[in-house]
Amino acid sequence: MKKVLKIFLTAALALSVYFSSSLTVSAAGTSAKACVVMEAGSGRILYSKNPDERLPEASTTKIMTALVVAENADADTVVQVPEQAQGIEGSSVYLRAGEHLTVKELLYGLMLQSGNDCAVALALTVGGSIENFAAMMNDKAAALGCGNTNFVNPHGLPDDNHYTSARDLAVISAAAMNNPLVKEIVSTKKINISNEGYGYDRVIVNKNKILSSFEGANGVKTGYTKKAGRCFVGAAERNGMQLIAVVLNCGPMFEESMSLMDEMFEKYEMKNLTEGVTIPKCVAVKKGRSGSVEVACESEMRFPLKKDGSENGKIRRTLSMTDVLKAPVGKGDKAGELKVSFDNRLIFSSNIVTLNKVEKAGIFSRLFGSEKNSNDKTQ
Repeated sequence: MKKVLKIFLTAALALSVYFSSSLTVSAAGTSAKACVVMEAGSGRILYSKNPDERLPEASTTKIMTALVVAENADADTVVQVPEQAQGIEGSSVYLRAGEHLTVKELLYGLMLQSGNDCAVALALTVGGSIENFAAMMNDKAAALGCGNTNFVNPHGLPDDNHYTSARDLAVISAAAMNNPLVKEIVSTKKINISNEGYGYDRVIVNKNKILSSFEGANGVKTGYTKKAGRCFVGAAERNGMQLIAVVLNCGPMFEESMSLMDEMFEKYEMKNLTEGVTIPKCVAVKKGRSGSVEVACESEMRFPLKKDGSENGKIRRTLSMTDVLKAPVGKGDKAGELKVSFDNRLIFSSNIVTLNKVEKAGIFSRLFGSEKNSNDKTQ
């Protein structure tokens, strides 16, 4: 399942280009310069306005910083704060050179209090230099298919060559929310972290106000600079649907992101697209100790569709099955394939696989066990 999720996230940008062009609703209700509401698992864009415009993203940059750190460092690794991380302009947890915190503590400072000093400490720890870490961020963006993104620093302080788009930032955020460590951190409202040399901890409070006021809220990150304006990536999950809402240069960023997500939760629901397909329970096996083997769909795809049923007719499912497998058969061998299209575009495919092994029968079994094999085949 993890492999399937990874494939979904890697393909999310390509899918969202199609979905946003054909399914975008009116953007008249938002003051954001650019915005996107995405269902995280499928990458389907439910709402967009200027989704591909390159814009500064301020501290929402730190979503990618956190993801790269989480994928390349042990959360329990102890970091000695480098001198370069002390006194960074902008928001800070006031790190002091030489003190010690874990990677996880620095991530809390990064994502809850938006510590630019935490960003520098983590970047230097993981990348060795700011430039190398920015290259890691860009490599990850490229791997996710983000074509309108470029990072030059880990914190989002202004730079003409540092930008993203609402669509790219939604894809990055979906990948981040698929990382258990990042998801745990961004959903935390308040936590204490180390404050070496003092008799009390640092109290870190999340700047994301929707965590306390919006049903299902579980992320992600605020951002502000004069150049970027108020930026926000919100996230919420209801009834198995995980939404990501990106608003860039939006004054009422919390209010509008919540309103947009509320509307999408009202209009859409998750559907299992593998339901409604009659998959044979067994496939015949030739020259095996059993005359058949049980099979099932390797994975399922959950996809957001309008609750009113108006999109149901756009779903097409195509099942192809092997009539017979030749022994020996291994567990997980391919016995068929299910493909699902939405509005004449392929969005999902999964193998039909065997659930157990069937060893090749010996000569004696093949000569005298035909009746048993025939019975097995029809079970």
